[in-house]
Amino acid sequence: MDAARQIELYSIDDIYNLPDGQRAELIDGELYMMAAPDRIHQRLVMVLSNSIFNYIQDKNGDCEVYPSPFAVFLSGDDRIYLEPDISVICDKNYK
Repeated sequence: MDAARQIELYSIDDIYNLPDGQRAELIDGELYMMAAPDRIHQRLVMVLSNSIFNYIQDKNGDCEVYPSPFAVFLSGDDRIYLEPDISVICDKNYK
């Protein structure tokens, strides 16, 4: 009879303890290592960020656009840490 495999859950502390330059996301305690984005990826992020920003400005919107890297913490859960390519923040109380 095989013993059940123990799954190691990670927390935000593990993200902070990664070597400088190492990128990762934390989803439900599982660590996902991320490769550095290539030139085409970064170009697309720039074009999309600009398009979203211009749309918001044209509509006199109050939202702000942030390209990566931008840390996102969801629900105060220390097992979730994301770095989306583009974040749009519309909550004026967000700090």
